[in-house]
Amino acid sequence: MYQLPSNIEITEDITPVIKKSIADGQYQTIGVLIDSNTSVHCYPLIESSLPEHFVINIAAGEKHKDLSTCNGIWEEMTDHQMDRKSLLINLGGGVIGDMGGFCAATYKRGIKFINVPTTLLAQVDASIGGKLGVDFQGYKNHIGVFQDPEQVIICPEFLSTLPTIELRSGFAEVIKHALIFDSQYWSKILSFSWDAQPWSEHILHSVLTKHGIVTTDPTEIGVRKILNFGHTIGHAIERHYLHGSEPLLHGEAIAIGIICESYLSTLKEGLSNHNLEEVTDYLIKTFGRVEIPREELNAIAKNALQDKKNEGGQIICTLLEDIGQATYNTPISLQEIEQALDYYCSL
Repeated sequence: MYQLPSNIEITEDITPVIKKSIADGQYQTIGVLIDSNTSVHCYPLIESSLPEHFVINIAAGEKHKDLSTCNGIWEEMTDHQMDRKSLLINLGGGVIGDMGGFCAATYKRGIKFINVPTTLLAQVDASIGGKLGVDFQGYKNHIGVFQDPEQVIICPEFLSTLPTIELRSGFAEVIKHALIFDSQYWSKILSFSWDAQPWSEHILHSVLTKHGIVTTDPTEIGVRKILNFGHTIGHAIERHYLHGSEPLLHGEAIAIGIICESYLSTLKEGLSNHNLEEVTDYLIKTFGRVEIPREELNAIAKNALQDKKNEGGQIICTLLEDIGQATYNTPISLQEIEQALDYYCSL
């Protein structure tokens, strides 16, 4: 198993860690980016640990992760005269980390930032690896950069602030990490009921797994692409529902994507039907099933035409050869995506 890097700390007591991180940097100005959820549930847990600072409070949710919101963040940073000796602390889930990091990395050609992820999704996935960005025309992280934060401070205590639906959303990424890299850990996940999942163990395993993969391929030109398993079709589904009356959380869409791409894995990479049934049964039991009208399958599939992994006009996907063994750069067609979605609808 990989080693935890020096800029990532998992702690049960965030106060001394965040105090030391800030003191070591000797920052001129400190801003804290929060949203309407973390302002109530998470900011009070660290406010007294921080020196003099100002707060940027934005609306919560994926639909606000766009350049319009970035403009507001940059305006606040400018109004508070942040310079390149300043620090932005991103306190929140994946949206806050992605967008806050993007704003910091591009403001005056880059200032330092610290991510304090408060959701399971952000702690096990979004805050690790240096991918930053915002959505554009509904396409997930369409505009972005690679830039590592000064530090990622992960405190499992924040999970107690989450509703069950948000905790379950993050669990999809825990499952993904096991499926692409660690068959034994997949068996461990299966051995626990939903109510008894060992979240601190899951966080450590996912952080170590993702960091190890990212270290070998920081800018995703090769093996890092295995981390996209479930995300080609998952992102297409997420975009389809983003501005509807009932948008899906990221992990809910990725759970569907994992089922669909596991199905394609049986057709194209030799994944056994037994493994497909095991993955499908567990995810349906854990996440339930979304009713997707079959007449919308073509529109969902077409969203994948703008996927960031595409090359030469081909939709490129990560699939499974076996549990714990992923392969990347597999071309798939719109018809195959529709076929996979149809499989999901038939469950």
